[in-house]
Amino acid sequence: MLERMSPRLATFVVFLLNGAVFGTWASRVPALAEQIGAEVGSLGLALLGASVGLAVTAPVAARICAVHGSRGVLIASSLLSPLLLPVLALSQSTVQFGLTLIALGASVAAMDVSMNVAAVVVVRDLQRSLMPQFHAGFSFGGLIGSLGSAAAAQAHWTPMKHFLMAAVVGLIITTLIAKKIPGGVGERHREEATERSNVLKSPVLWLLASVALCSAIAEGAAADWSALFMVRERGMGDAAGAYAYAGFSITMALARWFGEPIQRTLGPHRLLAAGGGLAAMGLALTATVPVPAAGYLGFGLAGLGLAFSFPVVMDLASETGKRADGSGGERELGLVTTIAYTGFLAGPPIVGGLAHVSSLVVSLGFVALVTALIIPATWLARRAARQPASV
Repeated sequence: MLERMSPRLATFVVFLLNGAVFGTWASRVPALAEQIGAEVGSLGLALLGASVGLAVTAPVAARICAVHGSRGVLIASSLLSPLLLPVLALSQSTVQFGLTLIALGASVAAMDVSMNVAAVVVVRDLQRSLMPQFHAGFSFGGLIGSLGSAAAAQAHWTPMKHFLMAAVVGLIITTLIAKKIPGGVGERHREEATERSNVLKSPVLWLLASVALCSAIAEGAAADWSALFMVRERGMGDAAGAYAYAGFSITMALARWFGEPIQRTLGPHRLLAAGGGLAAMGLALTATVPVPAAGYLGFGLAGLGLAFSFPVVMDLASETGKRADGSGGERELGLVTTIAYTGFLAGPPIVGGLAHVSSLVVSLGFVALVTALIIPATWLARRAARQPASV
């Protein structure tokens, strides 16, 4: 069976694994916060560590993938990320927690960039709009990770026991699929790697990156704070709180998996704008209606609305850097990914800081407003794309 595994399936499994790693630790934030004795303010600063690792590593990984292809980076990061989970469970202070998250964030960033480059290789080889389905793999992985976390919390497993089991599973999966992961070709001419890139001069690319930025802030808020929000603001237990991110993940995964016809019908820009509006409405519902059901529904609507933000932006960004020979786009993906990760960088301390001086309700309302900015950013990106390139 493994011999017949296609590069498309292997790439999908990597997206699945990445989402599972993220969903596993993010959904155990309440237990980890209790273990290290962190309140929302200090916890927000500790969570900043993951975003620092993400933002610093993403452009470096993009440059390596541009020259050498994605396979080596993807395999190495897919092995390292699960191994860092039990290290995270060793944390006994917010400082240790934050430092370990820097390493985990760096590994996840390398994995994220390289798996998107691998996905672009498959998309171009098959000439199909498969990026949303690959990102559905990440969402299904997040669902698996969050459901596993809920089950572990229900069974009163410590984070260490839970994360050790998750690490073993992750290592086995990576070992089984490693040979089938597509590598890409890297840059056809090595001297191209030393040329100054023009990606920083592209208004379209910066506007697409701003869409990814707003989406990342919203998605990061759902991942890092949904469980804690339901526990502390809506009175749910740890296990029930973890289901908030599970609902967010499953609506996102289903939309991505079945949404290819919708993307063809609406087009990428209309889909981005409509999704941003729906996500903002869902987060606003969660923040303003003080009943648990509204919280679960709101996070589910946010997952549905944000489903296409990353895959569609990645598709559009990679196309801006595509060369005549079919290669290229790695650096554009790296730029958009780096800007998006600044959303994860800014999100945790902003949400934690606002919650510290007010409440998680207020901070989540702020995230809803940020998410609504996807609509004008998408409109401007569409308008800029229609403008003739300056000579």
